[in-house]
Amino acid sequence: MTKIGFIGLGLIGGSIAKSFRKNYPDYELMAYTRSALTVEAARNEGVIDRICKYQDPVFGECNYIFLCAPVQTNIEYFPFLRKVIKDTCIITDVGSVKSIVVEAAEKNGLSRNFIGGHPMAGSERTGFSASTDFLMENAYYFITPAKDVPKEDVDTFRELISVTKALPMILSCYEHDYVVAGVSHLPQIVASTLVNMVKKSDTIDEKMKLVAAGGFRDITRIASSSPEMWEQICLTNTSQISNTLDNYIQLLTQTKELIESGNGDYIKAMFSSAKDYRDSLSDKARGSVSRHYAIYLDIYDEAGGIATVTTLLAMSQINIKNIGIVNNREFEEGVLCIEFYDERAMEKSIHILHNRNYIIRKRS
Repeated sequence: MTKIGFIGLGLIGGSIAKSFRKNYPDYELMAYTRSALTVEAARNEGVIDRICKYQDPVFGECNYIFLCAPVQTNIEYFPFLRKVIKDTCIITDVGSVKSIVVEAAEKNGLSRNFIGGHPMAGSERTGFSASTDFLMENAYYFITPAKDVPKEDVDTFRELISVTKALPMILSCYEHDYVVAGVSHLPQIVASTLVNMVKKSDTIDEKMKLVAAGGFRDITRIASSSPEMWEQICLTNTSQISNTLDNYIQLLTQTKELIESGNGDYIKAMFSSAKDYRDSLSDKARGSVSRHYAIYLDIYDEAGGIATVTTLLAMSQINIKNIGIVNNREFEEGVLCIEFYDERAMEKSIHILHNRNYIIRKRS
């Protein structure tokens, strides 16, 4: 019998466990988490079969172990796991930084057993109670194997997590951290520092805050993400973030010089270059459509799922401007994004879909 262990059972770990329970009913799932209520709830729901203790030797029976705690906590488990696991066990994690974890695994003698993982899915809600068996559907799932993991084990692991209907992508831990530093970590820092700049520069009667809307609200939306999570990311992907910031600061300096030079042709070329590249992104690469009238909802990836939603809206003569699956959902809410032409159509759609028991989230 295949046995899978979970250390940490929050939103991501709980969602993976629920998907495995749904698709691998014969597997034995076991878990440890600091919250006794969480693992009790998971067992009562039938998601896990066995509750484990802290550093429980029973993890030595597992074929796979998912580390779903904060990055540093996951790393602290390596010495214990090295002592108890069998040679063929695969250990993985779900953190958004990979190099520091893969390197720590190799230093702890787990270079044959560790495959880093990063599912790009999430929610503003946290904890096991917010987890679903479809959270990973159509979300990118990075796989970063340590140096000595056999190819057949990587392929088998890819098959294991593909049952969640995620989109696996295999690459090195360093390439992963470089990529996410540019498209995920830097945007968060830019958004947060932009908000802090406006806060610091605002008038006494907060005129900037009063009129902030449109582009400002859209570009700074992710500044509302968890400060604790971003503290962890900045402390564990420091080198790549620092290098990316250097490049960005250099571009900001060049842009300042362009504006001060008064050379309209160069300024226009800068904006044109950005527009052309942004417009070249496919809807899938964008992950979502950044407009004012958009809603997100959770649906199962099954035949007719999207058609049902669009039919419900069409029956009420609601025009949809754009619709798409969200592949990078770390900081988005919902699997499906629907964009409308105006607020009235959006609000009417929310009412209709709520009445059909869909979970709706509106971008603020």
